[in-house]
Amino acid sequence: MPSDLYAVADFCLIPMGTGESSVAEYIAECQRVLEKSGLTFKMHGYGTNLEGPWSEVSQAIHDCHAAVHRKGAPRVATDIRIGTRVDRDTPVGDGNDHKVKRVEEILARERAAAS
Repeated sequence: MPSDLYAVADFCLIPMGTGESSVAEYIAECQRVLEKSGLTFKMHGYGTNLEGPWSEVSQAIHDCHAAVHRKGAPRVATDIRIGTRVDRDTPVGDGNDHKVKRVEEILARERAAAS
């Protein structure tokens, strides 16, 4: 087993106590941090998918917290889900896309069989 597990994470960072109804500027700051991390990530409407070695994923989320605090948010809450697997190799950067693609292939086969 590798010393640092490959992790596929989904996290939702929530700046609190900013006095603003929009948190877009704070989320943009986190995205800048992720761009510098070199990890594979994709923002979606309610969070960000992030993948890479467990320690680097954890560090990137930590760095997002620090950046959002520096931007002025007195509190930051984050919900995180992390998955790992050791029964097969996950190509770097392909963990989340592979999951989505697999489900899409199943649905496409069902649709083709029904028509």
